[in-house]
Amino acid sequence: MSNYKNSLNLPKTNFSMKGSLTQKEPVILEKWKKNNLYEKIQKKNKDKPYFILLDGPPYANGNIHLGHALNKILKDIIIKSKNLSGLNTPFIPTWDCHGLPIEQKVEEKIKKNKKIVSKKIFRLLCKKYVDDQIKNQKKDFISLGILADWENSYITMNKKSEANTITSLYAMIKKKYLYKGLRPIFWCIKCNSALADTEVEYFDKQSDSITILFKIINHKKLLEKFTKKNILIEKIYLSVWTTTPWTLPSNQALAVNPKFEYQLIKNKKYGLILEKNSVINFLNNNKHIKYKIVGTIQGIELKKNICKHPFLNFSIPILLSDHVTLETGTGIVHIAPDHGYEDYLICKKNNIKIKNLVNGLGFFKTKIHPLLDEIHIFKSNKIIIDILKKEKKIISYEKIKHSYPCCWRHKTEIIFRTTPQWFININNNKLQKIIKKFIQKTEWNPSWGKNRMLSLSSVRPDWCISRQRNWGVPICIFIDKKTGNMHPKTLYFMKKIHSLIKKNGIESWWKLKKEDILNAQEINQYSKVYDVLDVWFESGSVNIHSVYKKYHLSKNQQADLYLEGSDQYRGWFMSSLIIASVRNNKSTPFKKIISHGFIVDKQGNKMSKSVGNIISPNFIIKKFGSDILRLWVASTNYSKNVNISSNILKQISEKYRKIRNTVRFLISNLYDFQPDINFIKIDNMIELDQWIIDETYKKQKKIINLYDKYNFHKVVYLITKFCTITLSAFYLDIVKDRLYTLKKNSIERRSCQTAIYIVLQSFVRWIAPILSFTADEIWDFIPNKNNKKYIFMEEWFMKLSTLSKKNILSSEDWNLIIQIKNEVNKVLEHSREKKIIKNSLEAFITIYVDKNIQTKINKLKSEKKFIFLTSKFSVKEYLLAPPKIFKSTTIKNLKIKIKKIEGIKCTRCWHYFIHTNNNTKNHTICDRCINNTQNIGEKRKFV
Repeated sequence: MSNYKNSLNLPKTNFSMKGSLTQKEPVILEKWKKNNLYEKIQKKNKDKPYFILLDGPPYANGNIHLGHALNKILKDIIIKSKNLSGLNTPFIPTWDCHGLPIEQKVEEKIKKNKKIVSKKIFRLLCKKYVDDQIKNQKKDFISLGILADWENSYITMNKKSEANTITSLYAMIKKKYLYKGLRPIFWCIKCNSALADTEVEYFDKQSDSITILFKIINHKKLLEKFTKKNILIEKIYLSVWTTTPWTLPSNQALAVNPKFEYQLIKNKKYGLILEKNSVINFLNNNKHIKYKIVGTIQGIELKKNICKHPFLNFSIPILLSDHVTLETGTGIVHIAPDHGYEDYLICKKNNIKIKNLVNGLGFFKTKIHPLLDEIHIFKSNKIIIDILKKEKKIISYEKIKHSYPCCWRHKTEIIFRTTPQWFININNNKLQKIIKKFIQKTEWNPSWGKNRMLSLSSVRPDWCISRQRNWGVPICIFIDKKTGNMHPKTLYFMKKIHSLIKKNGIESWWKLKKEDILNAQEINQYSKVYDVLDVWFESGSVNIHSVYKKYHLSKNQQADLYLEGSDQYRGWFMSSLIIASVRNNKSTPFKKIISHGFIVDKQGNKMSKSVGNIISPNFIIKKFGSDILRLWVASTNYSKNVNISSNILKQISEKYRKIRNTVRFLISNLYDFQPDINFIKIDNMIELDQWIIDETYKKQKKIINLYDKYNFHKVVYLITKFCTITLSAFYLDIVKDRLYTLKKNSIERRSCQTAIYIVLQSFVRWIAPILSFTADEIWDFIPNKNNKKYIFMEEWFMKLSTLSKKNILSSEDWNLIIQIKNEVNKVLEHSREKKIIKNSLEAFITIYVDKNIQTKINKLKSEKKFIFLTSKFSVKEYLLAPPKIFKSTTIKNLKIKIKKIEGIKCTRCWHYFIHTNNNTKNHTICDRCINNTQNIGEKRKFV
C-alpha cells in the first residue's frame, strides 16, 4: 500500500470553520418561523410545571438599544435553560404604549405637516405610531434569537390591557387609596405635565446664588428681645439665601428652626439676623464692613414677627419649622408653597394658600410685577436680581454649581409646581405594611435590592398618578365641581366603563357623555375627569394573570421571576408591588427579582446619543452576528454596569471561534458514526474515553447549577475552559492518533467516537441558551440522533456516567497525568524554541519521579507515549535523574529529560521507529501501522 493517506480515518465535515453568522442566522430565523418553533416547544411542555418570567414592558418608542438587547437576551437565556430543565416556560413579550414621549413624536409630525387635528384624530395617530414602533422593535428582538409568543404580545394599548389598568384603578378607589390633592409635584415645563419621581434625573448645573434682605416691619419690639441696652437700629433685616430667585414672587413666609440660636449683628446702616453659626461665615466674607454682635435669641422667639417682601407690596410672616437645617444658607429659609414640598406643608399647616403664579409652560402670569408679566421663569432670574439690586436688597451674589432635577426625556431643568393631582396614598399605614411584607418575602438578586426597596418604600411620597395629556388610559371618574369629591356611585360607574373599554378601548371614555351615566340632576353638579394615568400605573398593572390568560394559571400564582435594569427599583418593581398590594394583598406579584446594570463604554461612561458613544445592536448583528452579541451578554457580570467596545467584541469573537472550532473537530470525527450501530457501552470503552465522559458529567452538573443561579458569565467560563483545556489541550490532542490511525471499525476508534458523540450531545445543550443559532446549526450535524428536530425541544443530556471503581485509573490518577503532561509540554516547547526538535513526535522523553508517581504513571503501561504525544516515553526513579535537567516547581519529585529520538519517521502516523526485523526494513511505516492496515489492528485499554 503506497498511498497510506487513504488508509487514515481523516476527519470530514461540512460544518464550516467560519461561523458566517450574518448569512446563516436569517435563514435559521426563517426556519423557526416557518415551522412555528415556539408553539412546538409549548405543545411539547404543556403538561410540565410552569416557570413564568414576566416581561417588564419596554417603551414602544424608537429603535432598540443595547440595554434592550441585554435585557431580552438575558431573559431568553433563562427561558431556554428552564426548558432544558423540563419546565413549561411560555414567554409573552410586553410593551408600554402610552405616555408623553409618544405624544411628542406625533406632535412633531403634525407640526411639520402644519396640520391642526382633533384630540380623537391625535389619539389615532398615536396608536398608529405605536403600532409601527412595536412592529420595528419586534423585528429587531426576533433577530436576536428571542423565542417568544410574538403573536400574543401584551400591549398596554390593547382594549383588554386598558381594561386591566381600569381594574387596578377600581381597586385603588374601592380601598380608599386614591385621593385628589394639591401639593407641589415634579413638573416639566417642556412636557407641560406632571412627572413621576422615576422620570427625574439629576445633573450638575450652574445657578445664581443670592443672599436677600427681608425687612422686619415692627423691628423695635424684636430688638428688645436681643438686648435690653438702648441701641439705636433704624432697620433690621432677616438674611435669606436662595439659588432660585424666580421663586421669590411666590414667597409667602420665612421659616426658622425653633431650636437654633439666631444672632443680631449691626453696622452703621442696619441690623442683620442670621443663625449663630452662619454669622461666623458671614463676618469672614464681609471683613471690609464692620459688624457688631448685638445679642442672641432662640428661633422660637422670632415667631409672629412680620417681614416685608423684598420687592413686592405685601407682608409675610415668620414661621417655625424643623426642616430648616444648617447645611447651606443662613438658617432662614424663604417659603414658596407653589414650588416646594416642605414649603407647601408648612403653609398648609398655617392656613396659607398657594398663589399659582406660574403656568404649565413656565411663564409668569400677569399682574405680578410689570417687569415679570408673561416672562419665562428661567429668564426671570436676571430681572429679579436687577430689581433686588435696585432695591438694595442683595448683600451677596455668586454663581454656584450644584445638582438639579431634570426631565429624563428632555434633560432639561424641571420645577416643583403645586397643582391639583390624583395621588395614591402610599403612606397609608396598612398599605405600607403590605408593601414591606411583600419586599421581605421576595428573593432579591443582588441581595442589596431588598434594602433598597425597603428604603424607597419608606421615604417615597404619595404617588402622583395623574397626567394632563391625551394619550393614555383615562382616570374615568366624575367629581363634584364644588367639593372635588368623587361621585358616591363611582365604583358602580367604573364597572360599566370597564365593560365599555374592554369592548371598545379607551375611546369609549372620551366619547362618553355625562348624560350616558349621570341622571339629569347630577349633570351640572359633576364634571368629567380628563386626566390620564401615569404610564408606570399601567406597567405596574401588568401581571401574570393579565398577560398569561390563555394558560389558565391559578388565581394566586406568582411570577417566578422579574428581570429588569436597576433603574426599575423606583420604576416597574415598585409600581408592580404597590398595585399588587392593593389588588391582591395575599401574595407578592413575584417570587424573585433580578436587576442588571447599564451599558457603558470602555471609559465607563453611560451610553448616550448626545455623547455619541452608542453602539447599535443592529450594527453588531450585521457585522458580527447575533450569537456574538448573545455571547457578550452571557459573558458579562450583568449585576454591575456592563462594558462594551470594539475590542471587547473582538475578544468575544475569538472566544466564539475557539468554541466553534472545538465543535467542528467533534463533528468532523463522527462522519461515519451511526449511534444505533457503532455505540460502545461505557464499560467496554477505553479508560481515557470513560474519563472524558466523567469530566463531562461533572462539568454539566456545575453548568446546570450555574444556569439555575443565573450566573451565565460563569457558565461561559466553564464552557470555554472545557473547550480549550479539557478537550483541545488534552483529550482531543491525545485521541487524534487513535481516531486517525486505528482500524475504522475497531472498538478503540468507536469508543472514542462514542465519547465524542456523548460529549457533543451534552455540549450542544450547554451552549443552546446562549449560542442559540450555532446550537441549532450543530444540531443538524449530529449523526442519527433519534431525537427531536430542534435542540430547543430537548432537555439536558442525562446519559452521562461517572468513572467506575473497576477502572484501573481513578480521577486522581488522571489529574496527576494532566499535571505531568503540562510540565512535559513546557519542556517540549523549550526544546522547539531551541530547535532541538521540530515537534513532539521527534522527542524521546524520560521523566524521573518518586515511587508513588511511578506506580500511577506505569498503570498506562506501553500506552504512556500516546498521552505525551511522543514517539518514546520512559519513566525512571527520581534519584537516578541527572543534575542539570528540568525540575518541576509545581510537582514534587519530578524531573524531565528530553533528547531527539533516533529512527525513521513513519509516513502514516508520523511516529519515529526502528526496524525490528529484516522483513520490515524496506517499509516506510511502523509495525503499529502495518498491524492497523494489514492485520487485526492494535489494541488499547487506556489511551
